[in-house]
Amino acid sequence: MQILQSKENEDFRAEVRAWLHENAPRHHRPRDGWALREYDTAWQHRQYEGGWAGISWPQAYGGRGLSLLQELIWHEEYSRAGAPPSASMFVALSNIGPTLIIRGSEEQKAEHLPQILKGEKVWCQGFSEPGAGSDLGALKTRGEVDGDHLVINGTKIWTSYGPVADLQVCLVRTDPAATKFRGISWVIVDMKTPGIEIRPIKAMSGITHFCQVFYDNVRVPLTNVVGQLNDGWTVAMTTLNMERGAGTVAHQVELARTVERLVEIAKTVPASTAARRSTTRPPRPCSPTSGSRSPPCAP
Repeated sequence: MQILQSKENEDFRAEVRAWLHENAPRHHRPRDGWALREYDTAWQHRQYEGGWAGISWPQAYGGRGLSLLQELIWHEEYSRAGAPPSASMFVALSNIGPTLIIRGSEEQKAEHLPQILKGEKVWCQGFSEPGAGSDLGALKTRGEVDGDHLVINGTKIWTSYGPVADLQVCLVRTDPAATKFRGISWVIVDMKTPGIEIRPIKAMSGITHFCQVFYDNVRVPLTNVVGQLNDGWTVAMTTLNMERGAGTVAHQVELARTVERLVEIAKTVPASTAARRSTTRPPRPCSPTSGSRSPPCAP
């Protein structure tokens, strides 16, 4: 990736590089569970104390308000320094925080944004359901208004880092009579609320980042609805635009750096003896009969 060179950009790059050199974690990063959460939140808190948390967030909400170009420089140097991925903090930093900045009330921003930047709270995202994965308009988890609360019943699946999350953004159908993409609300749910059951899903690698979440008469204050009741689809589009847009910048930079490293390694590794032999190996003998283990002869 080529970034426009200027004295300002080069000075900023030097500042970023120096701070990451001094502060990026060098000790082993746990693969799973609460140990991973503690590692991620501690690293996020260190970035906050160093003035590097939420670098593209507006200054009014605790960020640095830096430009997209400076954000790219940050991610390039972050990758070059071998700093760890945001992992369990990704949803909060890249999805929830930016959504609250755009669509949240001032009370919601004041409560949640500082906690995210300081690494005090881990969030997960309750969008997908069994039978309603990429088709979010087909979700069936219900939220019924009862006084000043929503009562939630249903289930969400493939919830990343749900087992270690404090809070969840949950899409629920609050008007079952409305058309497919209407009558949905974007709600903040405390994962310790009575009636929530978390069932981890173990991957083939053995890690349990994913889970299925069940809601049995879970009571959530109506003040936790972001945007308007029954207008959660438009709020969700804000979230997904962040996830698929600015939220992917760090991944794109890291992938580009990985390819560059692989190219450099490929230039220095000689061809193996086995690979050289494969170019001179004689063809396998063929057999005219179908019962033989040798491949059949070409006609």
